[in-house]
Amino acid sequence: MMVAIPVSARETVTYKGDGTPGAIVIKTKERRLYLVQGDGTAIRYRVAVGKSSKQWLGEVEVEGKHVAPAWSPPDEIKRDNPSLPDVIPGGSPRNPMGARALTLSGGGQYAIHGTNRPDSIGTFASYGCFRMFNDDIVDLFDRVAVGTPVIVLR
Repeated sequence: MMVAIPVSARETVTYKGDGTPGAIVIKTKERRLYLVQGDGTAIRYRVAVGKSSKQWLGEVEVEGKHVAPAWSPPDEIKRDNPSLPDVIPGGSPRNPMGARALTLSGGGQYAIHGTNRPDSIGTFASYGCFRMFNDDIVDLFDRVAVGTPVIVLR
């Protein structure tokens, strides 16, 4: 029996917590990303987060916005998966970045991005990036700007 994988998991929820209006707050333990609104609510999205040994915490900013980004596997991923090509073009079904990517400050290694593996959403799956359903990253992408604060919490 096939189980349908949703294409979106966003909802508006009451929010009292970290972050000023417009900020992105990621709670790794919950595997949720919140876009804080100015009215005591947030748009909540389900995400995949880093495996336990790959998680990080802190405050960064959205450094770049990319549509159908190409992907070059970081050295650590290449070591673990040596058969990966040096670059997977944007739009390729093999590209793990999905439809959009928001790159994060702090060295350019991490991003909030779509995925070619929607079954991983809600899990601890990545090397430190935050995966979203493609419909959800397109929605978030359209709501934020370069410079948006991103707070990653346990």
